Amino acid sequence: MADPLAALPRALIVTIYGLYARDVGGWLSISALIRLMGELGVDEPAVRSAISRLKLRGLLEPRRQDGAAGYGLSERGREILAEGDLRIFQRPRARIEDGWLLAVFSVPEDQRSKRYALRSRLSWLGFGSVAAGVWIAPAQLAAETRDVLAADGLSSYVSLFTADYVAFGDAAQEVSRWWDLDRLEQLYQAFIDAASPVLARWERRKRSPGPASGHGAAAFADYVRMLTGWRRLPFLDPGLPSELLPADWHGARAADLFDRLSTLLGGPASEHVAEITGRPAF
Repeated sequence: MADPLAALPRALIVTIYGLYARDVGGWLSISALIRLMGELGVDEPAVRSAISRLKLRGLLEPRRQDGAAGYGLSERGREILAEGDLRIFQRPRARIEDGWLLAVFSVPEDQRSKRYALRSRLSWLGFGSVAAGVWIAPAQLAAETRDVLAADGLSSYVSLFTADYVAFGDAAQEVSRWWDLDRLEQLYQAFIDAASPVLARWERRKRSPGPASGHGAAAFADYVRMLTGWRRLPFLDPGLPSELLPADWHGARAADLFDRLSTLLGGPASEHVAEITGRPAF
């Protein structure tokens, strides 16, 4: 399985904007971005190529500020980052008594692209598949699902219902059929395997502090890689009730690892970015 901390340049750029640009107008100069990405091992041509891709996707817009060339988040870019905040940083866990959300859809054969877009969006929201045209998620995702599908122009193809599971069969077994929990466990374990040595290294530094030189840059690089590797996992895992998950669910250990690394690295990483951009620490 690929190293989850080895992300594509454009994914790293999205993380940087999500962490360090939104509170200051959503803009970063191209010179600062190239320098920050250089600390992640990405050269200038790769940065410019990644920016071009993000522009084509409508996430970044070229903009000058105080005479400097740079890129700002588009409105769509801000929306996408805002969608991720709750799951990435809070990860609410559903309760069985809250019930379920059903998405029932039918797309005409001559609009296959819409069917693909709808399935992709439901997967991204964390839905599992019950049957053809019937997908399921914890009911706590109702508002987010409604807003996302409406924003993507997909609401006319789908109906949303809330429901309770009353019969037949064991609910935990059904959940393991609707979601690929084995695959999720593998992804969480890959994150644990990649991020655990990073945590151990920083905990050793904390116990035996040496010269502070370079710590900020190292914290920034590790934090951005770690967050980029983590941030897709909470979307694949919709926060299923703990009672319906396998014993010793790897997602719980991965989330604890993410929180501990965020506590260790978030502050020094922010201070380092502030030094490069000339802005207050975030």
